[in-house]
Amino acid sequence: MSDVEIRDDRAAGRLEAVAGGEVVGHIEYFVLDSPAPALVPVHTIVEPAHEGKGIAGSLARELYALAKREGVAVAPLCPYVVSWAERHPDEAPAADPALLAAAKERARG
Repeated sequence: MSDVEIRDDRAAGRLEAVAGGEVVGHIEYFVLDSPAPALVPVHTIVEPAHEGKGIAGSLARELYALAKREGVAVAPLCPYVVSWAERHPDEAPAADPALLAAAKERARG
């Protein structure tokens, strides 16, 4: 997996995994401003040819690392990120219920 680079395309709301010059997976997310700043992952996709290589996990790990560096929370709506966070509580602090509720409301709107 060392040949995969993770890059943040904030303008597009995508955290991308790039291998060999092509995007092989990504997490779609948006930035929540209120009630507190948070990154909200909504969908994780890995191209079929690249499944099973740990790319989705690397994306989830980097999303939490990015949030930590920025001093913001993660309020995951993506089922994959939710399950990854449950398996890695040391890297993925539990989201505040109020943040999750706000994220769900914004995602619906």
